[in-house]
Amino acid sequence: MERGGLTKFAWLSIATALGTIVLKASAYYLTGSVGLLSDALESIVNLVAALMALAMLAVAARPADQMHAYGHHKAEYFSSGFEGVLILLAAVSILWTAIPRLLTPRPLEQVGIGLAISTLAAGVNFAVARLLLDAAHKYRSVTLGADAHHLMADVWTSAGVIIGIAAVFLTGWNRLDPVIAMIVAANILWIGAKLLRNSVLGLMDTALPSSEYQAITEVLSRYEGIQYHALRTRHAGSRSFISLHVLVPGDWTVQRGHDLLEQVERDIRSAIPGATVFTHLEPVGDPLAWEDTSLDRS
Repeated sequence: MERGGLTKFAWLSIATALGTIVLKASAYYLTGSVGLLSDALESIVNLVAALMALAMLAVAARPADQMHAYGHHKAEYFSSGFEGVLILLAAVSILWTAIPRLLTPRPLEQVGIGLAISTLAAGVNFAVARLLLDAAHKYRSVTLGADAHHLMADVWTSAGVIIGIAAVFLTGWNRLDPVIAMIVAANILWIGAKLLRNSVLGLMDTALPSSEYQAITEVLSRYEGIQYHALRTRHAGSRSFISLHVLVPGDWTVQRGHDLLEQVERDIRSAIPGATVFTHLEPVGDPLAWEDTSLDRS
Protein backbone atom coordinates (compact mmCIF):
# COMPACT_ATOMS: atom_id res chain seq x y z
CA MET A 1 0.00 0.00 0.00
CA GLU A 2 1.21 3.53 -0.80
CA ARG A 3 1.80 5.71 2.27
CA GLY A 4 -1.09 7.95 1.23
CA GLY A 5 -3.41 4.97 1.55
CA LEU A 6 -2.84 4.91 5.32
CA THR A 7 -5.15 7.92 5.70
CA LYS A 8 -8.12 5.54 5.51
CA PHE A 9 -7.10 4.25 8.95
CA ALA A 10 -7.08 7.83 10.28
CA TRP A 11 -10.61 8.33 8.91
CA LEU A 12 -11.66 5.14 10.70
CA SER A 13 -10.16 6.51 13.93
CA ILE A 14 -12.04 9.79 13.46
CA ALA A 15 -15.35 7.99 12.96
CA THR A 16 -14.69 5.82 16.01
CA ALA A 17 -13.87 8.84 18.17
CA LEU A 18 -17.09 10.62 17.12
CA GLY A 19 -19.16 7.52 17.87
CA THR A 20 -17.60 6.88 21.27
CA ILE A 21 -17.91 10.54 22.28
CA VAL A 22 -21.66 10.33 21.73
CA LEU A 23 -21.91 7.04 23.62
CA LYS A 24 -19.77 8.08 26.58
CA ALA A 25 -21.33 11.53 26.87
CA SER A 26 -24.74 9.84 26.96
CA ALA A 27 -23.53 7.51 29.71
CA TYR A 28 -22.24 10.49 31.73
CA TYR A 29 -25.53 12.39 31.22
CA LEU A 30 -27.54 9.42 32.47
CA THR A 31 -25.38 8.59 35.50
CA GLY A 32 -23.63 11.82 36.48
CA SER A 33 -20.42 9.84 36.97
CA VAL A 34 -17.17 11.82 36.78
CA GLY A 35 -15.48 8.53 35.94
CA LEU A 36 -17.56 8.34 32.78
CA LEU A 37 -16.95 12.04 32.17
CA SER A 38 -13.21 11.40 32.30
CA ASP A 39 -13.70 8.61 29.77
CA ALA A 40 -15.68 10.93 27.48
CA LEU A 41 -13.01 13.64 27.71
CA GLU A 42 -10.37 11.13 26.62
CA SER A 43 -12.48 10.32 23.55
CA ILE A 44 -12.48 14.01 22.65
CA VAL A 45 -8.70 13.83 22.80
CA ASN A 46 -8.92 10.77 20.53
CA LEU A 47 -10.86 12.82 17.98
CA VAL A 48 -8.42 15.73 17.92
CA ALA A 49 -5.48 13.32 17.77
CA ALA A 50 -7.07 11.40 14.88
CA LEU A 51 -7.54 14.65 12.94
CA MET A 52 -3.88 15.49 13.52
CA ALA A 53 -2.91 11.96 12.47
CA LEU A 54 -4.84 12.39 9.23
CA ALA A 55 -2.98 15.61 8.44
CA MET A 56 0.47 14.23 9.28
CA LEU A 57 -0.06 10.96 7.37
CA ALA A 58 -0.88 13.06 4.32
CA VAL A 59 2.30 15.10 4.79
CA ALA A 60 4.47 12.02 5.41
CA ALA A 61 3.20 10.45 2.18
CA ARG A 62 4.53 13.32 0.06
CA PRO A 63 7.45 12.35 -2.20
CA ALA A 64 10.93 13.72 -1.61
CA ASP A 65 11.57 17.15 -3.10
CA GLN A 66 14.42 19.65 -3.38
CA MET A 67 13.87 21.01 0.12
CA HIS A 68 13.26 17.57 1.70
CA ALA A 69 15.57 15.23 -0.16
CA TYR A 70 15.11 12.46 2.41
CA GLY A 71 11.32 12.63 2.30
CA HIS A 72 8.73 13.86 4.81
CA HIS A 73 8.58 10.78 7.06
CA LYS A 74 9.36 12.66 10.28
CA ALA A 75 6.02 14.47 10.06
CA GLU A 76 4.55 11.46 11.85
CA TYR A 77 6.46 12.38 15.01
CA PHE A 78 4.61 15.71 15.18
CA SER A 79 1.32 13.81 15.30
CA SER A 80 2.58 11.54 18.06
CA GLY A 81 3.93 14.48 20.09
CA PHE A 82 0.76 16.52 19.60
CA GLU A 83 -1.31 13.57 20.80
CA GLY A 84 0.90 13.31 23.89
CA VAL A 85 0.29 16.98 24.75
CA LEU A 86 -3.47 16.57 24.31
CA ILE A 87 -3.48 13.55 26.59
CA LEU A 88 -1.71 15.53 29.31
CA LEU A 89 -4.30 18.32 29.00
CA ALA A 90 -7.12 15.77 29.23
CA ALA A 91 -5.60 14.37 32.42
CA VAL A 92 -5.50 17.83 33.99
CA SER A 93 -9.15 18.37 33.04
CA ILE A 94 -10.14 15.08 34.64
CA LEU A 95 -8.36 15.97 37.89
CA TRP A 96 -9.98 19.42 37.86
CA THR A 97 -13.42 17.75 37.70
CA ALA A 98 -12.74 14.83 40.06
CA ILE A 99 -11.20 16.63 43.04
CA PRO A 100 -14.32 18.71 43.91
CA ARG A 101 -16.48 15.57 43.57
CA LEU A 102 -14.14 13.75 45.95
CA LEU A 103 -14.72 16.48 48.53
CA THR A 104 -18.48 16.60 47.89
CA PRO A 105 -19.61 13.19 46.59
CA ARG A 106 -23.03 12.63 45.09
CA PRO A 107 -24.98 9.47 44.25
CA LEU A 108 -25.04 8.04 40.71
CA GLU A 109 -28.20 7.53 38.66
CA GLN A 110 -29.30 4.94 36.06
CA VAL A 111 -26.08 3.00 36.56
CA GLY A 112 -27.14 -0.04 34.53
CA ILE A 113 -27.86 1.87 31.30
CA GLY A 114 -24.72 3.97 31.70
CA LEU A 115 -22.53 0.90 32.14
CA ALA A 116 -24.08 -0.82 29.12
CA ILE A 117 -23.41 2.19 26.91
CA SER A 118 -19.84 2.54 28.18
CA THR A 119 -19.19 -1.18 27.60
CA LEU A 120 -20.37 -0.83 24.00
CA ALA A 121 -18.02 2.13 23.46
CA ALA A 122 -15.10 0.16 24.92
CA GLY A 123 -15.84 -2.75 22.58
CA VAL A 124 -15.79 -0.46 19.53
CA ASN A 125 -12.49 1.09 20.64
CA PHE A 126 -10.94 -2.35 21.21
CA ALA A 127 -11.83 -3.58 17.71
CA VAL A 128 -10.48 -0.44 16.02
CA ALA A 129 -7.33 -0.39 18.19
CA ARG A 130 -6.48 -3.95 17.15
CA LEU A 131 -6.95 -3.03 13.49
CA LEU A 132 -4.72 0.04 13.84
CA LEU A 133 -2.03 -1.94 15.69
CA ASP A 134 -1.88 -4.49 12.88
CA ALA A 135 -1.67 -1.70 10.28
CA ALA A 136 1.02 0.14 12.26
CA HIS A 137 3.15 -3.00 12.44
CA LYS A 138 2.61 -3.89 8.79
CA TYR A 139 3.33 -0.42 7.41
CA ARG A 140 5.80 0.74 10.10
CA SER A 141 3.71 3.83 10.88
CA VAL A 142 4.57 5.81 14.01
CA THR A 143 1.31 7.75 13.75
CA LEU A 144 -0.95 4.72 13.52
CA GLY A 145 0.98 3.06 16.33
CA ALA A 146 0.49 6.06 18.65
CA ASP A 147 -3.21 6.24 17.77
CA ALA A 148 -3.66 2.51 18.33
CA HIS A 149 -1.92 2.52 21.72
CA HIS A 150 -4.00 5.51 22.78
CA LEU A 151 -7.23 3.75 21.81
CA MET A 152 -6.13 0.59 23.60
CA ALA A 153 -5.34 2.63 26.70
CA ASP A 154 -8.83 4.11 26.38
CA VAL A 155 -10.20 0.56 26.46
CA TRP A 156 -8.43 -0.23 29.74
CA THR A 157 -9.48 3.15 31.11
CA SER A 158 -13.09 2.36 30.27
CA ALA A 159 -12.75 -1.02 31.94
CA GLY A 160 -11.46 0.63 35.10
CA VAL A 161 -14.28 3.17 35.09
CA ILE A 162 -16.90 0.44 34.57
CA ILE A 163 -15.49 -1.58 37.45
CA GLY A 164 -15.40 1.52 39.65
CA ILE A 165 -19.01 2.50 38.92
CA ALA A 166 -20.14 -1.07 39.51
CA ALA A 167 -18.33 -0.96 42.86
CA VAL A 168 -20.10 2.30 43.76
CA PHE A 169 -23.44 0.72 42.90
CA LEU A 170 -22.72 -2.36 45.02
CA THR A 171 -21.10 -0.66 48.02
CA GLY A 172 -22.82 2.73 48.04
CA TRP A 173 -19.46 4.46 48.59
CA ASN A 174 -19.83 7.41 46.19
CA ARG A 175 -16.26 8.64 46.64
CA LEU A 176 -15.08 5.62 44.63
CA ASP A 177 -16.26 7.40 41.48
CA PRO A 178 -13.89 10.41 41.69
CA VAL A 179 -11.12 8.13 43.03
CA ILE A 180 -11.40 6.01 39.86
CA ALA A 181 -11.41 9.18 37.77
CA MET A 182 -8.16 10.30 39.40
CA ILE A 183 -6.57 6.90 38.76
CA VAL A 184 -7.65 7.25 35.13
CA ALA A 185 -6.00 10.67 35.01
CA ALA A 186 -2.74 9.22 36.35
CA ASN A 187 -2.83 6.49 33.69
CA ILE A 188 -3.44 9.07 30.97
CA LEU A 189 -0.52 11.17 32.22
CA TRP A 190 1.76 8.13 31.89
CA ILE A 191 0.57 7.43 28.33
CA GLY A 192 1.02 11.06 27.30
CA ALA A 193 4.54 11.18 28.74
CA LYS A 194 5.51 8.01 26.83
CA LEU A 195 4.19 9.40 23.54
CA LEU A 196 6.08 12.64 24.04
CA ARG A 197 9.26 10.72 24.85
CA ASN A 198 8.95 8.56 21.73
CA SER A 199 8.36 11.64 19.57
CA VAL A 200 11.43 13.38 20.96
CA LEU A 201 13.56 10.27 20.42
CA GLY A 202 12.41 10.08 16.80
CA LEU A 203 13.14 13.73 16.12
CA MET A 204 16.58 13.27 17.72
CA ASP A 205 17.53 10.57 15.17
CA THR A 206 17.60 7.74 17.69
CA ALA A 207 19.28 4.53 16.49
CA LEU A 208 17.28 1.50 15.36
CA PRO A 209 16.25 -1.03 18.04
CA SER A 210 18.92 -3.50 19.13
CA SER A 211 17.07 -6.36 17.39
CA GLU A 212 17.31 -4.59 14.03
CA TYR A 213 20.92 -3.57 14.64
CA GLN A 214 21.72 -7.23 15.32
CA ALA A 215 19.95 -8.25 12.11
CA ILE A 216 22.25 -5.87 10.19
CA THR A 217 25.41 -7.26 11.79
CA GLU A 218 24.25 -10.81 11.08
CA VAL A 219 23.91 -9.92 7.39
CA LEU A 220 27.41 -8.44 7.34
CA SER A 221 28.90 -11.44 9.13
CA ARG A 222 27.94 -13.64 6.18
CA TYR A 223 30.54 -11.94 3.98
CA GLU A 224 33.94 -13.51 4.47
CA GLY A 225 37.12 -11.60 3.70
CA ILE A 226 35.67 -8.11 4.19
CA GLN A 227 35.48 -5.81 7.18
CA TYR A 228 33.28 -2.85 8.04
CA HIS A 229 33.06 0.05 10.46
CA ALA A 230 31.24 3.38 11.01
CA LEU A 231 27.89 1.55 11.11
CA ARG A 232 25.22 4.14 11.92
CA THR A 233 21.43 3.86 12.00
CA ARG A 234 18.50 6.19 12.61
CA HIS A 235 14.71 6.34 12.41
CA ALA A 236 12.63 8.79 10.37
CA GLY A 237 8.99 7.77 10.80
CA SER A 238 8.40 4.64 8.74
CA ARG A 239 11.82 4.93 7.10
CA SER A 240 15.13 3.62 8.47
CA PHE A 241 18.50 4.98 7.36
CA ILE A 242 21.63 2.83 7.58
CA SER A 243 25.18 3.79 6.62
CA LEU A 244 28.52 1.98 6.89
CA HIS A 245 32.00 1.75 5.44
CA VAL A 246 33.04 -1.54 3.84
CA LEU A 247 36.76 -2.34 3.68
CA VAL A 248 38.07 -4.67 0.94
CA PRO A 249 41.51 -5.59 -0.44
CA GLY A 250 43.11 -2.66 -2.21
CA ASP A 251 43.77 -4.62 -5.41
CA TRP A 252 40.07 -5.18 -6.11
CA THR A 253 38.67 -3.54 -9.24
CA VAL A 254 36.06 -0.79 -8.93
CA GLN A 255 33.51 -3.12 -10.55
CA ARG A 256 34.13 -5.91 -8.05
CA GLY A 257 33.80 -3.51 -5.13
CA HIS A 258 30.63 -2.01 -6.62
CA ASP A 259 29.05 -5.43 -7.12
CA LEU A 260 29.80 -6.37 -3.51
CA LEU A 261 28.22 -3.20 -2.13
CA GLU A 262 25.12 -3.69 -4.27
CA GLN A 263 24.69 -7.17 -2.78
CA VAL A 264 25.33 -5.95 0.78
CA GLU A 265 22.73 -3.20 0.39
CA ARG A 266 20.16 -5.63 -1.04
CA ASP A 267 20.66 -8.05 1.84
CA ILE A 268 20.31 -5.31 4.46
CA ARG A 269 17.13 -3.98 2.82
CA SER A 270 15.73 -7.50 2.91
CA ALA A 271 16.49 -7.79 6.63
CA ILE A 272 15.20 -4.26 7.47
CA PRO A 273 12.08 -3.41 5.41
CA GLY A 274 11.74 0.26 4.56
CA ALA A 275 15.47 0.91 4.92
CA THR A 276 17.62 3.25 2.88
CA VAL A 277 21.23 2.00 2.88
CA PHE A 278 24.36 4.03 2.18
CA THR A 279 27.72 2.30 1.80
CA HIS A 280 31.23 3.63 1.31
CA LEU A 281 34.06 1.47 -0.09
CA GLU A 282 37.58 1.74 1.37
CA PRO A 283 40.85 -0.22 0.95
CA VAL A 284 41.54 -2.34 4.01
CA GLY A 285 45.30 -1.75 3.81
CA ASP A 286 45.14 2.08 3.87
CA PRO A 287 45.71 3.51 7.40
CA LEU A 288 43.50 6.48 6.55
CA ALA A 289 40.58 4.12 6.01
CA TRP A 290 40.72 3.12 9.67
CA GLU A 291 40.72 6.73 10.83
CA ASP A 292 37.58 7.53 8.85
CA THR A 293 35.05 6.36 11.45
CA SER A 294 33.68 9.54 13.06
CA LEU A 295 31.08 12.02 11.81
CA ASP A 296 33.72 14.72 11.49
CA ARG A 297 36.88 13.76 9.66
CA SER A 298 40.13 15.05 11.15
